Amino acid sequence: MVSLPNGEFAMGSDKGNADEAPPHKVRVSAFLMDKFEVTHEMFKQAQLPNPSHWQDSPKKPVERVRWRDAKQYCNERSLLEKLKPCYDEKTPDWDCDYTANGYRLPTEAEWEYAARAGGDGLTQTDKLRQFDWFVANADEKTHPVGQKKPNRWGIFDLGGNVSEWCEDVYDPNYYKESAAVDPHGPPSPGKDVKRVMRGGSWKASAEMCRATFRQGQRTGDTDACFYTDFCGFRCVRRATPEELQQLMSKAK
Repeated sequence: MVSLPNGEFAMGSDKGNADEAPPHKVRVSAFLMDKFEVTHEMFKQAQLPNPSHWQDSPKKPVERVRWRDAKQYCNERSLLEKLKPCYDEKTPDWDCDYTANGYRLPTEAEWEYAARAGGDGLTQTDKLRQFDWFVANADEKTHPVGQKKPNRWGIFDLGGNVSEWCEDVYDPNYYKESAAVDPHGPPSPGKDVKRVMRGGSWKASAEMCRATFRQGQRTGDTDACFYTDFCGFRCVRRATPEELQQLMSKAK
């Protein structure tokens, strides 16, 4: 995992789609994020059924993953590492305990903060091939993680390969009322819920690979036909002060 410092950034854009506006200042607490999208070999360790279309390489990202499947993996990974799981599996939406030290999906704000890596989140189309697998170079399939260049914070494939589930409910107008510190998205409407999916994928256009691009996807929990081969995820978790100190020591 990569340790990301706390910080403030202008989330969103007034140059993209309507749901990316208005740009607004957001402060994010420090957290850890997977350097790579969750791969087949990582998913296998949790002993969960793998729904992926492409399973020809253990280093490829899992895909066709429903939102709740991703959350179940987070809980299983937490238990394997003797961490406190974040998700309450007894609640309809698997409510998240953000104070737990286990794994969870990133909030939309955390994902964009990581993707921007201190910049504007825009990658020139002529340079996009160096960083992302997208429609122009992916040959209509996923690829092993980490083959392209990482962003400035050392995180790979944020813009392409597979799109990534976030924790938040999707609301195209949420940015008008977003919290300024560690926003968790709007409340769940209870039915026909769409969750945020971020980043481009192997089938995405260059425009869809920018850090501010948003998608709202149905979770697939009640629709067996949902499965799509461009939906994947990566995990985040809060680090204790002791863990952050250890990471800083290793980096020196």
